Amino acid sequence: MSTADAWAVILAAGRGERLARTSGTRKQYLRHLGRPLFWHSARAFSRVAAVRGLVFVFPAQDLEAMRAEVEDLFAAEDLGLPWLAAAGGERRQDSVRLGIAALPRECGSVLVHDAARPFVSARVVLEVVRALEAGAKAAIPALKIKDTIKRVKNDLVCETPGREDLVAVQTPQGFKRDLLVRAHALAQEQGWEVTDDASLVERMGEPVLVVPGEEANVKITTPEDLARLNQARPAAPCVGLGYDAHRYGPGRPLVLGGIPIPNGPRVQAHSDGDVLLHALTDALLGCAGAGDIGLLFPDTDPAFEAMSSSIFVKEALARAQEAGLKIVHADLTVVAQTPKIAPWREQIAENVAGLLGLERGQVNVKATTEEGLGFTGEKKGLKAYALVTAVRERPAGDRA
Repeated sequence: MSTADAWAVILAAGRGERLARTSGTRKQYLRHLGRPLFWHSARAFSRVAAVRGLVFVFPAQDLEAMRAEVEDLFAAEDLGLPWLAAAGGERRQDSVRLGIAALPRECGSVLVHDAARPFVSARVVLEVVRALEAGAKAAIPALKIKDTIKRVKNDLVCETPGREDLVAVQTPQGFKRDLLVRAHALAQEQGWEVTDDASLVERMGEPVLVVPGEEANVKITTPEDLARLNQARPAAPCVGLGYDAHRYGPGRPLVLGGIPIPNGPRVQAHSDGDVLLHALTDALLGCAGAGDIGLLFPDTDPAFEAMSSSIFVKEALARAQEAGLKIVHADLTVVAQTPKIAPWREQIAENVAGLLGLERGQVNVKATTEEGLGFTGEKKGLKAYALVTAVRERPAGDRA
């Protein structure tokens, strides 16, 4: 059994009475961006290579229903980790003990995490794991206290402890498995009541290492905390790349970005041959993970013959929106020795902005040559690149 084989125990067995009275739902089952809170924590653990598996701990009466939900979640978004589900107990420490009991034999380290901390990052998990790998028997993330703390009794201040030695503790808390097993066995024997697992280890006289936590790793506890679920965290951008090329020759009049180019070379194409909008279509589909233009609009289908490429763009944009994406920028490049694009650049940008529902400043159009090199340099054709940036507004399939 290697201490490097870490499993995470995600505690989702609490009653969450304060929030349940307000929302009618246990807090660990509340949904954020279309997923229950405990799933957001699971995602963070799945991004750390040293974490080898997950144990979800649910209320005993919910176990079978929640096991089925976790199966559905993995079917929709496989985190690439083995997982188990266990029934929790009356108290938090009982749920931890029962979660530990479900761990496989090869597990050497345990990361105990509250499902009510859905914003934990992979960085915090990694800090705890690295501390254990470096030899610590127990490690917890924490933040320095910023506010002055008062000890109060009967509504009167009785002490003001110095805050320089105070920290606010978070999860996941990491432990060597054998140490945590012994700590919980001793707690049962001695009748200890604690609010976190580090307290058990401290009572045993074992050192607990503190690693940096994060401000964002907040715990959803009170009705007021629900507002945090609606506060937009910086959205990671999604980027799609598109490319297309067309040969010059007998065929369609040249159109770029939906704008006819007078006296330009004709292009050989099944549709209207708008190389720039074809590249844009592929970039939109790339953002959405929805295949490519040839899959949706095959050039073997007579229905698409001479069709305006703006239709392709609108369909790809709809696919991106169905995937929960908001397009925020498009950067387009035409590569051609001829014709010169500069006279039409502004019209192209304005038309593309209109197609995408963007402001003019969110669309950039560039043109370049390849200095006589390749098929574009020999004036045999032209090509285009499109780079589209989007942010995810909601989970795929959810309607605003």
